[in-house]
Amino acid sequence: MRATVKDVAAMAGVSPKTVSNVMNGIVFVRAETLERVQRAIEELGYVPNLSARGLRNGRSGVIALSLPDLGTSYSAEIVHAFVEVAHNRGWSIQIEETAAYPNREVELVSRARAHLIDGLILNPLTREQSAVENTVSLPPVVLIGEVEQSVADQVWVDSVVAAENMTTHLIDSGYRRIAAVGTPEPSFITSTSSLRVRGYRNALAAAGLAHDTALEISCDSWTAEAAARAVGRFIDADGVADAYFCFTDSMALGVIGALWNRGIRVPEDTAVAGFDDLAEGRYSGPPLTTVSFDKVLYAEKVFDLLVARMSDPHRPPTRTTIPHSVIVRASTSSAGRA
Repeated sequence: MRATVKDVAAMAGVSPKTVSNVMNGIVFVRAETLERVQRAIEELGYVPNLSARGLRNGRSGVIALSLPDLGTSYSAEIVHAFVEVAHNRGWSIQIEETAAYPNREVELVSRARAHLIDGLILNPLTREQSAVENTVSLPPVVLIGEVEQSVADQVWVDSVVAAENMTTHLIDSGYRRIAAVGTPEPSFITSTSSLRVRGYRNALAAAGLAHDTALEISCDSWTAEAAARAVGRFIDADGVADAYFCFTDSMALGVIGALWNRGIRVPEDTAVAGFDDLAEGRYSGPPLTTVSFDKVLYAEKVFDLLVARMSDPHRPPTRTTIPHSVIVRASTSSAGRA
């Protein structure tokens, strides 16, 4: 016979209400209790009747996560973290791509209002493109990324401080002619690029280094291919910089490839640093210096805010900052200039 909530509760030594709390993910449950319930669910092979549960509590058990570009390695790692955390809390994840179709965020908001999904995790590129910007009554929603706003809950890494920290690391390592790769251009402006170039400039100013716009290398997309093309054009016009701070690891790997194709060695001839601490950067040749943050912690904080918003729709918006660190690896370790 199919296992029931009562069977799970009996095995875990808790009440059926506690099992329901674990499955719904709305009420806080102690870690040890959560583990016992999840173990009982696995041992019994319990599968919740989502249709019946939805009728009882008005919830679908589905959270929507929208990202600008699902084709990037960063998106793959973020989605993995969010899916694992969601399932541990009893939710399923619907994934959507929105960069080329900003109206998809609006459609997701409409689905949440109709209770077809329980909540939204949105990653808009700019404040103007965000579906929450002109929405009067929001469903449960948490923004991720660097869009500066005050109407919705948000989890982010402080890109200004992180970019300043990375640029300072390069300066302290002896580099002076430091290029920033991924700066805004008219056809591709994002909140993240604007904040990271601000941090880059702050670090230069603090070190007394002149701000040279020629060293700000813009790209028409944040991909390895676009960064490789942009740095190739830069080298043809301005020569090789002492170091390249790329605003993502994917762009940094593209830059390393472009330099290798021109016979320019990293780190012997120039340095390269990235942002995001992707797995492929740890095993590149050479391993990539980067800005790192805990992606699982990121997902957990997002779901904490989402649960709080579901429990109290009228609470003031909250912004949570995820800690970051500069991870120094071989790509910046031996080419410093005194």
